[in-house]
Amino acid sequence: MTTIGPTPPPGSSVGNDPRNSTLLDESGSTSVGPNGSEDRVENAIELKEVEGLSQGRIVFRRFIRHKGAMISLTILVLTVILAFSSIGVDALFIHTTGWWKYNYTELTPIENGTAPTLSIVPFHIGNHPFGQDDVGHDIFAGVMRGMQQSIMILLVIGLVSTVIGTVIGAVAGYFRGRVDTILMRLTDVVIIIPLVVLAAIIGHAAAGSGSFVLALVLGGLIWTSLARLVRGEVLALREREFVDAARVAGASSARIIFRHILPNAIGVIIVSATLTMAAAILLETALSYLQLGVQRPDVSLGSLINDYQTASSTRPWLFYWPGVFIIIIALTINFIGDGLRDAFDPRQRRGLNRAAKLAKAADREKPVAAAEDV
Repeated sequence: MTTIGPTPPPGSSVGNDPRNSTLLDESGSTSVGPNGSEDRVENAIELKEVEGLSQGRIVFRRFIRHKGAMISLTILVLTVILAFSSIGVDALFIHTTGWWKYNYTELTPIENGTAPTLSIVPFHIGNHPFGQDDVGHDIFAGVMRGMQQSIMILLVIGLVSTVIGTVIGAVAGYFRGRVDTILMRLTDVVIIIPLVVLAAIIGHAAAGSGSFVLALVLGGLIWTSLARLVRGEVLALREREFVDAARVAGASSARIIFRHILPNAIGVIIVSATLTMAAAILLETALSYLQLGVQRPDVSLGSLINDYQTASSTRPWLFYWPGVFIIIIALTINFIGDGLRDAFDPRQRRGLNRAAKLAKAADREKPVAAAEDV
């Protein structure tokens, strides 16, 4: 092998370290240090793994290898199943019964001094595992109903804000000029007003109309971040060749936006929508805590915290069970959003399987072995 470059000074260890030189092998080809070789190996392994797979399949494989996202998704699914199967569903035209014997409005005889009957050692559930309030409402049934309402609200908020933000951002980014200026100044106006204050004012006006109407109103307030992200993506995508080809073919602006540009920005939209839903449950909780959200006789997790805040020191079980499930829902959705972000990011290496990681580690050890032989 012949070293390319200036000869190192006598006694220097630089020339003996293969990691600091570019070498010519016997065939005359150039090889680089382990960092460049490692990058090539990673790229080759990744290309081999995704060969012949669609973009959706590649994203799915990356997502299911994100341990935090998969654990969070499992916990969230189990939580949703528990909420909707325990006391049944009573919304719109859907009326089902659950396996739990009480509902959230039923008054029951006081047991165990209203304290939870749930015991871990020895394991025992009892009639009221989460306890009761002063008048005999079962807290488990109330928390399950509160979860149902909070989950419904965050889903509606996520859907409405995603639709509004995507449309406004796409139209502003595609047409630019005066349309972009008007829509972005509208977005700025919504942004500069504190979200909780604006939501409290509008939520108070819609408080008596039901949870669904409240969710629609809140969804119309938190679309601004997504609109800016989509606008940036569309500004970049509108200059691509496939958009020019669609224009030449005579496609309308609406068809170009919704059939050609937005499908290529789906990663940004999905990730942002997921994180928006995590913020939505905290916003709904804050409004319900201020008595501007879900109103009695219905309940949400935030309204339960507000109802029992004075009992947090004497009967903490009335307070911390709704708080625990708010934390669970918000954290799991955030971790799922992180997993989706990594899955859609082509720079992530999370998709490498065990065999690929072993091959990568073996390639990293080759230069060290070569240095020892020298």
